[in-house]
Amino acid sequence: MAEETKGDSELDTVDETETNGEGEESEIKAKRRVSRTAMAIGAAMVMAVGLAVFGTFYFIEGERQREVQAWQVRLGIVADGRAAAVNDWVEQNFSHIRELAENASLQLYMSELALGGEEPELGAKKDKDEALEAEAEEEAASASYLRNLLIATAERTGFKAPPPVGEVAANIERVGVAGIGLVDKEGKSLVSTPDMPPLTAKIRAAVAKALDGEPAVIDVYLGASGLPTMGFLLPVFGIQDDIEGAKGIGAVIGLRTIGKNLYLRLKQPGETAQTTETYIVRAKGAAVEYLTPLADGTPALKRSMSADTPDLAAALALKKPGGFAIKLDYAGTEVLAAFRPIAILPWVLIRKISRQEALSATDTRLTTLLTVFVLMIVGVTVAIVAVWRHGSSVRATQAAANMKVALERFENISKFMRVVTNSQRSLIVAVDGETKYTFANEPASIEADIPAEDMMGKTMSSVLGPVRAQEYAAINKSVLKNFERESHTLVFGDEDNEGAVGPDAFQVIQGDFVPLRGDRDFPPAVLMVLNDITELTHEKRRSEKMLRGLINTLVSVVDRRDPFSANHSARVAEVGYAIANEMGLDESGCKTVDIAGSLMNLGKIFISTEVLTKTGGLTPEELATLGNAYLVTVDLLQNVTFEGPVVETIRQLGETWDGGGPLGLKEEEILVTARILSVANAFLGMVSARAYRGAMSFQKAADILMEETGTKLDRKAVSALVNFLENRGGTRRWAHFSEAPASVSGSDPAD
Repeated sequence: MAEETKGDSELDTVDETETNGEGEESEIKAKRRVSRTAMAIGAAMVMAVGLAVFGTFYFIEGERQREVQAWQVRLGIVADGRAAAVNDWVEQNFSHIRELAENASLQLYMSELALGGEEPELGAKKDKDEALEAEAEEEAASASYLRNLLIATAERTGFKAPPPVGEVAANIERVGVAGIGLVDKEGKSLVSTPDMPPLTAKIRAAVAKALDGEPAVIDVYLGASGLPTMGFLLPVFGIQDDIEGAKGIGAVIGLRTIGKNLYLRLKQPGETAQTTETYIVRAKGAAVEYLTPLADGTPALKRSMSADTPDLAAALALKKPGGFAIKLDYAGTEVLAAFRPIAILPWVLIRKISRQEALSATDTRLTTLLTVFVLMIVGVTVAIVAVWRHGSSVRATQAAANMKVALERFENISKFMRVVTNSQRSLIVAVDGETKYTFANEPASIEADIPAEDMMGKTMSSVLGPVRAQEYAAINKSVLKNFERESHTLVFGDEDNEGAVGPDAFQVIQGDFVPLRGDRDFPPAVLMVLNDITELTHEKRRSEKMLRGLINTLVSVVDRRDPFSANHSARVAEVGYAIANEMGLDESGCKTVDIAGSLMNLGKIFISTEVLTKTGGLTPEELATLGNAYLVTVDLLQNVTFEGPVVETIRQLGETWDGGGPLGLKEEEILVTARILSVANAFLGMVSARAYRGAMSFQKAADILMEETGTKLDRKAVSALVNFLENRGGTRRWAHFSEAPASVSGSDPAD
């Protein structure tokens, strides 16, 4: 029995051992399955983390490239604008030279000078010496006229030497620096301004090209004065020559120093960045030469670098003008640079900004973003493993609560903004790129006669009509394209059609157009703030008409009392307005000259008709009365309010350039409007017939005015008048000024 028991026990032990073995094996298998699952989940998470990190780096690099592209666009826009300004400067200089080359008088006198060396034919009554003497006098007169024309043009256009700085006065002739000169077809100098440099080999080479009929440029170089100098040349053809295929009878050479007139065009208005800079370079052999001053204080033409300098932005600019790159500038600083070629000239304009300033904020933001993304990935991974079930419900609940709070805040802000905009008198609306309304305040809905809520989603064409909607749409398109605020004054309808209503009614709208950034729910839009200034415009124009009517009435009172002075004030105003325009005065300055010229003789209403029409023998008292009539005008108009300095302009009519007038003002101390009127009044006084003398020729009057420049009259105003007479058709336009009044010209002189 004992053995059986023992055997049974052994069997039970074996069975139990076998059972335990099977359970452990199952447990091991289960653990292995769990381990494989965990490993698979872990591998998947590692792969997900790796993909997330890779995606983060890819996104960050993409953002960095987008920022670089954005700077490429910004620098390119500025570079295009500055290059256009430089091209305009070059064309402006050529236009000054072209104005001389196409001057008929210059062509005629140059032809005479060019033929001056030929043997004259002897007349029957003149011997050879007399003929040569007459020819010399004619050549001297021609040369004198051309020299005066060149000097006047140089003074007006800047082709002259800069004023000396720190020089000691001595009887030493100044080295030629800049000026304008004329050469004949053999390249021989005919006449030039005083400071014109001698004809060097460089200038002669350009002259030869110009004589072949092509515009020529003398590229910038350091002149005798050490200043950057540049030349512009154009051929001069004979009056009867056929331009096509003809060889010039000579050429016009214009040399000028380069300074602020060019360098200021490289400045970008409104620039706020610290390291932005615009400069111009050119190739000089195997080197790059910097033509304009640099930000580190290097003057123009004082720095050049080898074109083989590694990563030099200027070297790449010469190879690929019109490109963009991140390279090194002349100081070895890494910069973002855009390149643009300059037309006609072998120049390349470079607009650059340091990489640190341009991308430092972006790099910092992207590095922070990268760090945050990586931490977020790690944190999210840990959170998913630990609390993914519970976290889902908590986040959903929190998100719903946050959304509710955000919605309430949005509704409150919307109500507040509507209350604020409805209290304004201005029409305030917002429209998207398709001109559909997204917002309208109460005044806008009242103007459109449509409830504000009904305007939402409608197009401007359906609310305002196609004509007005088209005007607004064009402005909004520009605002969204440039994404910059714009202000415009829009005029609808015809002001003279006062009875029109509806879309044809006359209306003037002053509008501000502000771009609004879009988001995922709303596209980009434009906020339009519109103010109706129709009544203000009507009132301003009525006031101007009343003022002009009053002026014409006052002028007619003076004209009726003296037939020889009839229309004098109006003609002075006309000539003065032409001079002001020629000198580039703004609209306010031109209007001041016009009104002051019309009213300057108003004081003559207190002078007797006998004195005004007296043909001779005026006493000193009568001459003083006539000469000081403008001061009576000042007393009459003293308390009248004008937009410009009309009264002060009339008060300063007696002032002279050298300070010999009654007020003692001189040169630029005298208002430019008064200087212009003085020239116009003197000119009209000479070319108009008077009771005691006939009219003077325009040419003689112009010569007298030129002689009085620098003493009595302003040279710039006189030059503008002469230019208008000779080159703008002034002589033909004002030919009737020399005619005597009809009521006087037909009378018997004996009467």
